[in-house]
Amino acid sequence: MKMKKYSASTMPEAMKQIRKELGEEAVILNSKVVYSKGFLGLFKKKSIEVLAGMDTFESHSNIIDTPTIQIDYPEKMSDDIKRELEDLKQMVKSIQRPRMNDNYPEQFGAIIDYLKEQELAEELITTVSDELFVHMKQKNEEVELEDQIHLTEKCLAAHLNELPFGGISYQKKYINVLGPTGVGKTTTIAKMAARAVLEKKKKVGFITTDTYRIAAIEQLKTYAGLLQAPIEIVYSEKDLQEAMKKFELLDIVFIDTAGRNYKEIKFVEDLQKLIDFKENTETFLVLSSTSKQKDMEVIIEQFIDFPIEKFIFTKLDETNSIGSIINLMVKYKKGLAYYTDGQEVPEDIVESNLNELLSLFLKGIRYERSS
Repeated sequence: MKMKKYSASTMPEAMKQIRKELGEEAVILNSKVVYSKGFLGLFKKKSIEVLAGMDTFESHSNIIDTPTIQIDYPEKMSDDIKRELEDLKQMVKSIQRPRMNDNYPEQFGAIIDYLKEQELAEELITTVSDELFVHMKQKNEEVELEDQIHLTEKCLAAHLNELPFGGISYQKKYINVLGPTGVGKTTTIAKMAARAVLEKKKKVGFITTDTYRIAAIEQLKTYAGLLQAPIEIVYSEKDLQEAMKKFELLDIVFIDTAGRNYKEIKFVEDLQKLIDFKENTETFLVLSSTSKQKDMEVIIEQFIDFPIEKFIFTKLDETNSIGSIINLMVKYKKGLAYYTDGQEVPEDIVESNLNELLSLFLKGIRYERSS
């Protein structure tokens, strides 16, 4: 048997090296976490050390010698160029990688198929599958589906646990809610405001810049009336400043921005001119979970220079796959504030946390297992 020791920062990285050199028939013989010596015992660096082997009489004709993709970014490179290079890197990786289900034992078929059905990014599916494979080799036994689900949850959590979760902080006065037309932005604002009034006992007000749609204004006026909250309609930056002065004594002011086709940069620039996003504000981007991921990415890219910390996803009750939520959070390093699952105000809105998001994502396969 041909054996070789590999060292990498993570297990998925080690697996990529092993696949490249030894092919898909390689066997994980041992793995362990090692720490490099640090300065005066501090700043130790963690890495994974894996011993892998391959029977020398096996055919290696299926091994493709592809170059390792390594991108070192100059310090002054813009974020836009970095994102484009990362996208190119992931695209090349996907071309190099063999078909997913051919690489792993049959016992992982159900979980891999489920992740595909949920439209989770292929890179994340590969990371999860590698972790399952390594776990199986270490235990030297089959991994039950419930354990596979638990390991999947743990693996995805590692990609998400550094991102912010939870709704409005109540530390900033102005809540900017952005989003394209048709995502349910105004209804979402009403749900957030109702919670602020009913649960936090806050004095709230509304400002709308959505002067293009009379129906949206009337809808917000209705919600404002129910909450006994003042509302101002603004057409210019001057109007906005005057409305803010009127609302000086309020705790929270929700700003409903115009719902436009933000694939067009003109409308994004108009929004930048109207609102000062640095003035005691908290900003959320609302997206519909029923939209195609590529379409949502176009919107996010248009708002990339805005101080958006978290997403809000609507219409979860209208879709059976929510992998795109996790994909976009991981890709753009944005957190999750809320998701909505119906039209009722204020009931159909959930303030997010990591555990609930992952439980929701894996709910389908847990149901299939129990039925």
